[in-house]
Amino acid sequence: MARTKKVKMAGRFGPRYGLRVRRMIIKIEELQRQKYVCKRCGKKAVKRVGTGIWECKACGYKFAGGCYVPSTTIAQSFEKSLER
Repeated sequence: MARTKKVKMAGRFGPRYGLRVRRMIIKIEELQRQKYVCKRCGKKAVKRVGTGIWECKACGYKFAGGCYVPSTTIAQSFEKSLER
């Protein structure tokens, strides 16, 4: 593949689907591919294994979460309501 400076990971689509769709894909894929903090051990080692499946590479803790991020906004608000 040639230059993908502006479109980053969405360069694999070439000129198809339009710029707006490819920018949305870039945001989503950057979120899903980064490392997150583990709830159990506290290390930044949680990675996505599959759709909605997350695993900590440090302690081996595997859990279900959101499709693109380990904790959805609904789950976060639910956890806040439990703390009170």
